[in-house]
Amino acid sequence: MRSSCTWKVAEVVSCCRFLNKSFGYQVIMFRCAFLILFLALGNELHLSHGTEVSVNNTENKLCLYANLMVNFSVTYEVGVNKNETVIFVLPENVTTEGSTCDNTTSTLKLSFGDGHSWTVEFTKKNKTYQVDTIVFSYNLNDSSVFPNSTSKETKFVTVKSIITNVSVDTYYSCKSENVLTVESVIQTLYDVALQAFVINGSKSDTDTVCSADMTSTTVAPTTTVTSTAAPTSTPTLPTPTTGKYSIAPDVNSTACLMATFGLQIGYKQGDKEETINLVPNMTKLGGACGANSSNLILTSDTITITFTFSNDGKKFHLHALNVTVKPATGDPVVAVNTNMSIWAAAVGSSYMCNKEQTLNVTDTLTLYTFELRVQPFEVNKGEFATAVECFMDSDLSFLVPIAVGVALSFLIILVLISYLIGRRKSRTGYQSV
Repeated sequence: MRSSCTWKVAEVVSCCRFLNKSFGYQVIMFRCAFLILFLALGNELHLSHGTEVSVNNTENKLCLYANLMVNFSVTYEVGVNKNETVIFVLPENVTTEGSTCDNTTSTLKLSFGDGHSWTVEFTKKNKTYQVDTIVFSYNLNDSSVFPNSTSKETKFVTVKSIITNVSVDTYYSCKSENVLTVESVIQTLYDVALQAFVINGSKSDTDTVCSADMTSTTVAPTTTVTSTAAPTSTPTLPTPTTGKYSIAPDVNSTACLMATFGLQIGYKQGDKEETINLVPNMTKLGGACGANSSNLILTSDTITITFTFSNDGKKFHLHALNVTVKPATGDPVVAVNTNMSIWAAAVGSSYMCNKEQTLNVTDTLTLYTFELRVQPFEVNKGEFATAVECFMDSDLSFLVPIAVGVALSFLIILVLISYLIGRRKSRTGYQSV
């Protein structure tokens, strides 16, 4: 009998269990251990990048400048009562054709991909300017972005901006996340630097900072203290409290998405590494359920995190994460990963991992989960279905240290063999002389 497997860690574990029962533990153990180890090391991350553009006027002088990051989340139809959600970023490579500069109005149009564009309309009055509207157009006929879309039209969404009262000859600066939601489209702006109506063709070095980036600072009285400076260290936080979260279509319906977990976030701020816990009773809950895509949004004063789950009709997985941390001082830390495939289980079941899990979202931010259990699809009667356990909770988790030990032993044996062969050749050379 032959069977085929899609080689992901959770499924390799299942295959190993089957083979152990069929052929015996000794025969299969080491091969499974090595395979699990190699798969565990093969995780890839996709990171977003900033988009920087300059627009010149008819005199070939700079009149518009932008350097920013934009993430898009679009839900679209793929069948009768079936929706998909895709998450993508404004790419680095865009064109500015259609952008215009005038004395009191300016337009920044960024076109990308197969018929997509993002347009910002500016107006100036006296000594200030503002963004009036942001128009995002997306082409549902682009199958590379919107696979299996039933519509082939180009859609437009228009949102009012909160970018106002920017002083002329300054640029608007906002590190914080700005989420714009209209119907089935969510636009997330962050790390924004924008300047319209540039004077004398030179970008200003002075910024108008958004209110979200402003933090009140109290100046303490000057005090002279003689002491020995202690080394800077981050105190170890306690294990985070486990929160219980559920999303329902309306107040009269039972849950369509359920999750329980404790969440701790580690992030880099300059040379420092900081950690922060998500506090469930101080967190607002949001999200939505779809046939093929569901979102869980958790928001506190210091943390905003969006989990996006997808399914292919047979299995679900965590597809994307969007995390923003607002430290007490310094710039917000934003991490986006839109190419994930973890927390996988069959649709109609739940995924569970009681042990601590470490998830490197980007090189600057890491999630730590505790007592995790999620079910983003086909929840019945507000209860979790049978759970698929993570590898750490399974009885085969001991294979990883065994695999590492075997690999090290094999390496030592190779070194010894090489040494003995070299020594024998050395002796042979002396005898011939």
